[in-house]
Amino acid sequence: MNSDSDLQIAGDLLEVPHLLQPAREHPATVAEFAGLARALAADRAQWAPLVQYDAGSRWYHRLRTGPGYEVWLLSWVPGQGSGSHDHGRSSGVLTVLAGELTERSESGSRALAPGAQRVFAPGYVHEVVNDAIEPAVSLHIYYPGLTEMPMHSARCAPAAQDVVPA
Repeated sequence: MNSDSDLQIAGDLLEVPHLLQPAREHPATVAEFAGLARALAADRAQWAPLVQYDAGSRWYHRLRTGPGYEVWLLSWVPGQGSGSHDHGRSSGVLTVLAGELTERSESGSRALAPGAQRVFAPGYVHEVVNDAIEPAVSLHIYYPGLTEMPMHSARCAPAAQDVVPA
């Protein structure tokens, strides 16, 4: 064994119980919320049977709640979009589960393929659209839970309010 290995230098963490962090039941940091989104995305058996598609409007379903946060599942048929909006005082993580979505913001437009994640702070203005020819599914986590979704004009000026998650 190499005498300069990490184990030799640091020791075995399992032998030093006071260095171990207890596993959190619920996320509390941006990284933990992004990790929760990745874990839920990987568990296709949990979310895929719930997905529905609605040609009239985006379909959404609250998948889970925790202390101060919500997890939403959304489906998007081709051409559907959220309109330009922010999420009020909520931060969020958007993860594409299936299909492809386009996110538009003041910094430009980006295609989001399955597995792509976007993390945003309160007040971040964007629009999410399914510009593809196939349906798409996305997962959204909001902390604190979504209570408002102010809509914006193309110039990002506040317009009406809506509480449909996006």
